[in-house]
Amino acid sequence: MSAAISPNGVRALLADGRVVMVRTITSADADAVLSLHMRLSEHDRYLRFFGTGTRVLDAITRRIARTANGTHAAVGAWLGEQLVGVANYEAMLGATTAEVALVVDGTVQARGLGTLLLEHLASMARHHGITRFVAEVLAENRRMIQVFADTGLPYRMSTLEPERHVEISLTADERFAAAVDERDRVADVASLANILRPKGIVVVGAGRRPGSVGHAVLRNLIDGGFTGRLTAVNPHADEIAGVPCRPSVAELTEIPDLAVVCVPAASVPDAVEECGREGIPAVVVISAGLSGTNLATHVLASVRRHGMRLVGPNCVGVVNTDPAAHMNATFTRGDVPEGGVGIVTQSGGVGIALVELLRQLGLGVSTMVSTGDKYDVSGNDMLLWWRQDPNTAAVVLYLESFGNPRKFSRLARGLARTKPIIAVRSAESDVVQRAAASHTAAAATPAVTRDALFEQAGVIAVDTVSEVTDVLAALAWQPLPAGNRVAILSNAGGAGVLAADACVHNGLVVPRLSQMTQVALAELLPAQASLGNPIDTTAGVDAATFGACLEVLLADDDIDAVLAAGVPTALADPVTATATLAMKRRKTVLMARPGQLASVTGFGDGTGPATASFADPAAAAAALGRVAAYARWRRQPVGTATEPVDIQLGEAWTLVRDFLRAEPDGGWLAPDTAMRLLDLFGIPAVRSIMAADADSAVTALRELGGPVAVKVVAAGVLHKARAGGVTLNVATEEELRATVAAFRDRFGDAVQGVLLQPMAMPGRELIVGVDSDDTFGPLVLFGLGGTDTDLIADRVARLTPLCDVDAERMVHGLRSSTALFGGDHPLPTEGIVDVLTRISRLAETIPEVAELDLNPVIVRQHGCQVLDARVRLVPREPADPFLRRLRA
Repeated sequence: MSAAISPNGVRALLADGRVVMVRTITSADADAVLSLHMRLSEHDRYLRFFGTGTRVLDAITRRIARTANGTHAAVGAWLGEQLVGVANYEAMLGATTAEVALVVDGTVQARGLGTLLLEHLASMARHHGITRFVAEVLAENRRMIQVFADTGLPYRMSTLEPERHVEISLTADERFAAAVDERDRVADVASLANILRPKGIVVVGAGRRPGSVGHAVLRNLIDGGFTGRLTAVNPHADEIAGVPCRPSVAELTEIPDLAVVCVPAASVPDAVEECGREGIPAVVVISAGLSGTNLATHVLASVRRHGMRLVGPNCVGVVNTDPAAHMNATFTRGDVPEGGVGIVTQSGGVGIALVELLRQLGLGVSTMVSTGDKYDVSGNDMLLWWRQDPNTAAVVLYLESFGNPRKFSRLARGLARTKPIIAVRSAESDVVQRAAASHTAAAATPAVTRDALFEQAGVIAVDTVSEVTDVLAALAWQPLPAGNRVAILSNAGGAGVLAADACVHNGLVVPRLSQMTQVALAELLPAQASLGNPIDTTAGVDAATFGACLEVLLADDDIDAVLAAGVPTALADPVTATATLAMKRRKTVLMARPGQLASVTGFGDGTGPATASFADPAAAAAALGRVAAYARWRRQPVGTATEPVDIQLGEAWTLVRDFLRAEPDGGWLAPDTAMRLLDLFGIPAVRSIMAADADSAVTALRELGGPVAVKVVAAGVLHKARAGGVTLNVATEEELRATVAAFRDRFGDAVQGVLLQPMAMPGRELIVGVDSDDTFGPLVLFGLGGTDTDLIADRVARLTPLCDVDAERMVHGLRSSTALFGGDHPLPTEGIVDVLTRISRLAETIPEVAELDLNPVIVRQHGCQVLDARVRLVPREPADPFLRRLRA
């Protein structure tokens, strides 16, 4: 979202869950601003103005309610039709410090409105170059002082005077992000309580016949034992299935917390408007057929006007199996099993399938929200809910779109530290960006961006619904593995071989067993048994022997997990011994039983499941590989965002502003200007001189000395080496003039000049790039560079901001990383990690960067250096990833 608030405003939540509209104050709001100040109590007026008089209010109102510009801005919050809070700042022309003031209606104080307004005002101020707020506050105005402290922004305050001087830095650091997320969590949970823990529900459009959706929703609420008040709206019935009916929402005797709307699409706008008018704070719209029509516009207008929360439309409904609620407000078939899995899905079909698969597995649901067309409540809302929900142990997501991926990344990363998140990847075409101009943009397909988001946030990504249950089964009854070293124990050689191969394909290591372990196994097994890894016990061993072998493997400190793969024989079912040992949860133990009817099931010793048993060893290995990767992510440190002190941000902004002033539609920076931009961010780049013609090129050669690389600068030529626009080791004036002439012959009138650079020392060629997406923000890519970047396509990607740990993971995340940065002669990683974090900072602070391609970046034993850079700028408003707002 732009730092400038939309003229129509954005919806945001108070700490008690109520919805306010936040927008810029204009001259048309003067009467509302005056009314707000007149409503202040005498004490509040004294705290705000250091006096109780009202004569100054007209002048103050005029000052607040004037057009926003670089030196003045004001934002207000409306609760319904009433303005309940205003924050404004005033600055001198060209100044970076502004005086801030804040006033909140006494009826909504201590509800988080002050911090909310301050967040939005600070976002506007940053957009206009303001870096600090100052305020004078009476020492006794403890509530206002607390607002400043609670923002999470760095601040300092004088302590001796009765009038305290407060200075607030507008730097949005990690502490500020954490404070915003916590405020968001408190407000969102309070708001979602009306949806997931309602004290009363009305089903609007509950049909009398069992075949209707409304009737099915009502019946599920009844059969599920909903603990609150239940009513229905149907103008043709007094009661349905024993539930009292009213002709309309307006005739309800009690106002419920939640309305479930199941009427035809054409009737939905009137139904939602009536719910809002009667004060119902939340609606679930089951009905489909609204999106892309004026019906959707009218529904959203009602939601905004009345401050409602909305699930759907075009959804299955919502579920909360908590015994305190017992709410099944869906039209799924049968009951929803109670359990610890939270589900949010845009596809109702996926949600229904997950419920059935969990039922078959013996697991259940804590809460499920089918977001459908996702006008308001989204996956981000549910991530906040599950963070505090003790009934949820794991989370499943099916998201076809991301409204605020930067927020998703922060929330998912925090939740995944304690609760695994499994996401089903929705299908997306990789074709859409193949024609992009640079290597980097061509690599940054939507799937790459989405997967980078998941990987950074610790989300376990799968491709099918059945893989969801595979992973959940692997997580449900066993501890997370301490590493990725797997021993495979089997009484069927083929099953063991298949399992070993699948483990390797899924990033697991099948190590050679230690001599001690092999000796211990040899004492238990017949001579014809195979003691390598996988271990083939032979088909003749009994359950006790198989269990003893498993004990040996679990005692080996070089083994992190065991996959027991076997089949029953006429002699015994050896893997039954696995259940007893798996129950002890010393290490991760999974089973594969080829031939079992269910693809995956819980397997135990009669007292309950001890571990997961898979029909296919490959499925067991895939689930174990994903769980091991997730466990590795959890073990790694969180990391900290780095802020290099030598960045010349002001000069960089000036460079970008000057370019876009000359090129309003944007374009590619000249090569020497691109190198200058890198220099301003402290990124080591080879010295470059731009020359318009042969004579100026000769002057540049004399200045640089020695042999140089000469690169053509020509319109439409981005990949110069591929086009024949690079000549190396040019040492004399004659060679240089001949090179310039050859370029003009080859590229004709497109030639704009040449770029001269000293010949660089050889090294390993890598690529670092940025592709900026309007939804996801900047994506940083890293991989093999030079010609290898096209031939091998060995790359990794991460979304900004990159912390130090993110950059380290990128460096070691290539298929070739072990060869490059390990072995007997490893390349140093410090320089490339520094480049990655600086590029991340460049992309964050210069949102106008649409594409950036550093290729090659030469890495040597004594550091790294950029030899070529391409940067494309476009006019773009900066986005504020921390700004709290609702979707609708």
